[in-house]
Amino acid sequence: MLAIRAFREGDEAALLRVHRSAIRTIAARDYTPEQIDAWAPEDADLAAWAERMRRNRPFVAVLGEDIVGYADVQADGHIDHFFVSGEHPRRRIGTRLMACLHEEAARRGLAELHADVSATAEPFFARHGFVVVRRQQPVRRGVTLHNALMRKRLG
Repeated sequence: MLAIRAFREGDEAALLRVHRSAIRTIAARDYTPEQIDAWAPEDADLAAWAERMRRNRPFVAVLGEDIVGYADVQADGHIDHFFVSGEHPRRRIGTRLMACLHEEAARRGLAELHADVSATAEPFFARHGFVVVRRQQPVRRGVTLHNALMRKRLG
């Protein structure tokens, strides 16, 4: 059974595995190998990663004993990370995480949610009411990627 819980210290390594799995398995259909390596490098700074996860305080999707996804929403409505393991696609994990983010946004009284969304995740975000504000070309490790700033106004 899938459960969503708050981030716990000690989750950082499992979240990095989910992040890499999502990018290297799912996003690989929309990005080149060079872009994938720049976005999810094998030599990532693990201390910086752990600090970012502790700062973001994501919601964590757990299936059995395995962490299979995570997502966060920041005080300004920014969704910094939203990833589902490449080993667990199309199991409604993302939908459950999105519902959790909406509940948190309502609890905080946020007027909107926004995220820099990969080409792979864009249809999913659109199904959840987000619209493209602009196309972007961020550079990671000297490699240009492509994504979209997407926004959803909340009622």
